[in-house]
Amino acid sequence: MPDLVCFAHLHWDFVWQRPQHLLSRFARHGRVFYVEDAFYHDDNLVEPHIEIKERQHGLKVVVVHLPHRLRADEVAADQAQFEILSHYFNEQGVSRYIFWYYTPMALGKSRQFHPDLTVYDCMDELANFKFAPPELKSREQELFQKADLVFTGGQTLYEAKREQHPDAHAFPSSIDKAHFGQARGPLPEPVDQVGIAHPRIGFFGVVDERLDIELLRDLAQQHPEWQFVIIGPVVKIDPANLPRPANVHYLGGKDYQELPAYLKGWDVATLLFADNESTKFISPTKTPEYLAAGNPVVSTPIRDVVRPYGDLNLVHIADNAADFGKAIEKALTQRTDADWQQRTDDYLATISWDQTWQAMVDLMQQRLAAKTPDAATTTQAHQPLMATKVSEVNLPPITPAH
Repeated sequence: MPDLVCFAHLHWDFVWQRPQHLLSRFARHGRVFYVEDAFYHDDNLVEPHIEIKERQHGLKVVVVHLPHRLRADEVAADQAQFEILSHYFNEQGVSRYIFWYYTPMALGKSRQFHPDLTVYDCMDELANFKFAPPELKSREQELFQKADLVFTGGQTLYEAKREQHPDAHAFPSSIDKAHFGQARGPLPEPVDQVGIAHPRIGFFGVVDERLDIELLRDLAQQHPEWQFVIIGPVVKIDPANLPRPANVHYLGGKDYQELPAYLKGWDVATLLFADNESTKFISPTKTPEYLAAGNPVVSTPIRDVVRPYGDLNLVHIADNAADFGKAIEKALTQRTDADWQQRTDDYLATISWDQTWQAMVDLMQQRLAAKTPDAATTTQAHQPLMATKVSEVNLPPITPAH
């Protein structure tokens, strides 16, 4: 496989999710460069420069730093990023490369390059999210024209995107069973959860416009005997609007490695998602993660949870506070249900991030072979990554960051 350059809207160190699962696997077999959105400094005197952070398996997180004055000039900012990235990648000897996109907005800084293969891993319908750029939809159409392959983060999203690209493939949320399966064994109770009474009803994930705040509020009021544990960073919404009764506990964001210990201490896990535009196409990774931890699960009727988990009676589905409460009551008795546990494990045995990654690689290798059948013997014929001559920019030395 050629080098892989990923353009993402998510910070690598924010929440461990689909990009990290997949790209860390690519990094075990080759070079991976994870290009985040540019960081804008308040200081206009800061010269454009690059920051490199090394992560798992040698994966390099790439961040371009720009002065504040470029924030209002998208064309100039994109050109500056293109030039800096060209300079850096040529220093790294990148000649054959795959572009892997999580956000169409990255086309502005990358469309001048000429990758061997372009993959759009569409994990969400970003245009439906809060504060989405108005031009995101038109950029996505441009990316569809450039992409050789389109992967989607769920079945519902696939059903929408297959109408827009002839080579789209559904790769729903998967699972690292060994990691979350630790919750079924002995683990120490986290110090910030140990004092919370049982029954504990848990949720982990980013707390944003997708969380059904009113459902959480109603459940907490109607069931003061339950303790609601909410784990995850609060973004894009005002924390002051979150319900704050005594039986709701916000423990903040946690490292991916810590999650099994928290899950072990829950009695029921939940997917408290609202019914709005931002949740129409989501395929929550946490569904199989909860199940792998051995937790009974109750969810609102997110389509990619209903199919397959609700249809297989692995997850309880409810669309209002009263029914959600009844579903939790049923779920509280489910840990001793050997039949449910066996059916859950049978289903989880059919999915894994390793399988997802391998299936993606197979498709990519097929497309590469079709485009350049003798690619293995023609490496020298490829041009350097720099597509055009880099104009003179004042670039400080490239230094790793910790």
